[in-house]
Amino acid sequence: MAPRGDAPATDSASRTLVLGIDGSRRIVQCGPNARKVLGRDPEDLIGRPATDLVGEEAKAELDALLEAKDGGQERNGVMTVLRGDGSSADAVVTAQPMVGGDPAAGPAALLYVRVALPPSERYQDPALMRRALMDDQVTRFGASLDLDQSARKLVEVVVPHYCNAASVLVLESLVAADEVHSESGSAVLRRIAVTSDDGNAAWTSTFPVGEVLVFPEGTPYRQVMETARPVHLPHVDAGAAADIARRWRRGPAGELLSDVSMVLLPMIARDTLLGFIACTRVPGFRKFDAYDVEIGMEFATRAAIVIDNARRFSRERATALALQRSLLPNRLSAPSSVEVRHRYLPGSKLVEVGGDWYESIALPGARVALIVGDVAGHGVRAAVTMGRLRTALHTLANLELPPADALHVMHELMIELGETEPHFATCVYAVYDATTGTIEIASAGHLPPLLAGPAGDNEFLQVPPAPPLGVAGGAAIESREFTVEDGSLFVIYTDGLVENRGRDIDDGLARLQKIFGPDSVDRPMEDLAKATLAGVYADQHRDDIAVLIARLRRLPEDQYASWTLPADPAAVRRARGLVRTRLEEWGLEELQYTTELLASELITNALRYAPGPIELRLLLERTLVCEVLDRSAALPRLRRAEDDDENGRGLLVVSQLAHRWGTRRTAAGKVVWCEQTVPGVDPDASKQVSGWPGEAWPGESHHRE
Repeated sequence: MAPRGDAPATDSASRTLVLGIDGSRRIVQCGPNARKVLGRDPEDLIGRPATDLVGEEAKAELDALLEAKDGGQERNGVMTVLRGDGSSADAVVTAQPMVGGDPAAGPAALLYVRVALPPSERYQDPALMRRALMDDQVTRFGASLDLDQSARKLVEVVVPHYCNAASVLVLESLVAADEVHSESGSAVLRRIAVTSDDGNAAWTSTFPVGEVLVFPEGTPYRQVMETARPVHLPHVDAGAAADIARRWRRGPAGELLSDVSMVLLPMIARDTLLGFIACTRVPGFRKFDAYDVEIGMEFATRAAIVIDNARRFSRERATALALQRSLLPNRLSAPSSVEVRHRYLPGSKLVEVGGDWYESIALPGARVALIVGDVAGHGVRAAVTMGRLRTALHTLANLELPPADALHVMHELMIELGETEPHFATCVYAVYDATTGTIEIASAGHLPPLLAGPAGDNEFLQVPPAPPLGVAGGAAIESREFTVEDGSLFVIYTDGLVENRGRDIDDGLARLQKIFGPDSVDRPMEDLAKATLAGVYADQHRDDIAVLIARLRRLPEDQYASWTLPADPAAVRRARGLVRTRLEEWGLEELQYTTELLASELITNALRYAPGPIELRLLLERTLVCEVLDRSAALPRLRRAEDDDENGRGLLVVSQLAHRWGTRRTAAGKVVWCEQTVPGVDPDASKQVSGWPGEAWPGESHHRE
């Protein structure tokens, strides 16, 4: 005959008696330790009804436990058992049914009676204490790689199996994920876990978790750090406790430590002292002896390995997160009429870095570059490649290259990187012009963007296909221009959002379309961003995910003006008058003189080098932008004219008077622009974009400093 399941677990703070119960609920077998547990001899118990073990108020409860055996069920409960000397004790009683034999030939159930040891008898058995500390406990609290969680589980093992109260202190440099060096007694420590088995709140208030401190000289805490050896104090009398409290300037510590027995166990891993475990037995319990210290040091040695592993993981994770934060944009920028939201979620919880990235870059002329890319692979290697591409693409965007040209340069860069190590990436690059309401998109092997109109319709935009960046051969990268209705939602994303092991990509695309359906027109952007990642956090096998959502609105018509001027020197005078009148309407009279001069220089430059009519544009957003469009593809360059040169000073004047200036090519020619700051308005567009949600969300740590 064999019991069903395992026997109830025992620990160093309890003692268990096993009894055999027959079908009539009488005791037919009794363990040899009946006197230690119940103060009775086995002969006095055999033949008695099981209910004689408990008081009148608990008989019905014990009957219910024994009835469960008929259904093959194991039950347990807490009840008061009677001792031989007439006293009583609280016990955990477990009834286990027996299977595989004749009930008439032996017990039909086993009854486990577990009572707490009296204080004077706890910690008496070294073998029981060692087994309670070592058997499976290190595996249990060492399963986590989080430093704080490992420390909390560590003290839960030490208390109550080894002592009544315990705390774990480690080097502050260890908590900060810094390199841990050999430290002296004056090392800065942090207390990361405290617990006790008596429920006394004074332990956690006197020795608070999270406290950073340096222990004073003359205390046992300083001694363990100076010697890196265990400190054994069999009995701390009231005078010694008061001395510790005085040196520490912590009065309540004297009351808690009075008449206790204490041992401080250093945690040493890889020949480096990481901290120590402070173990305390309160008055009334057996004092620590030398054998207890030996057992404690064996446990502390194993605990140090766990703490060191958690420390190494924390440092690697902090390094990876710092890398990811440095590679991804800290904040996004866009024109005032465009609202942008983003989400980023790494595929691996262990490494937490990946090759996906996103960008929203405000460009001159109320335009914005919206970019999402995905480097093949995971982890640090993919993140490093992503950082190179993002930096290059950010530079190309600021150079105002068209999307197709920028991706072509990126393709050449990936080919060069692939000579040392194969790489490829997909990317979609879009530029939205808030004055014309058009968006130009180029894609290299990426999934199609989603455009949701204000009327509730949506579609995946058909962009000319091209192979991923870094893949030799295939079609050239081309762009396509779309006209966007005012208030439309533009969504670009990586494949991790719509594809995983348990879902086909078509299902994922259909889900994305449903999110941005008719009801998405008036939904807050933050709600839409949350909806895109709903349900993906529980997927342990997901790919990296990057999502960029933009609500595209045109710049109000009263914030920009455009005029076409003939290729005639008289156009310069007319341009001055047009600029003066418009700035008066905008209330920017103080910028009139400078803007007239800048417009004159740009138009004069166009008249000299470009044929055909000239277009002059003024845009008022966070800055005042003056643009001159002509039909020449040649880009001007800044040069310093010699004293006897008659020309070459126009762009020098522009560079000195404007906040910044630049050029870009168009399909019909080029644009030369200059920008001035508006008094009382912050020109930093990135501060105006609400890229951060109002509440915490998973992955937020990847975007904030």
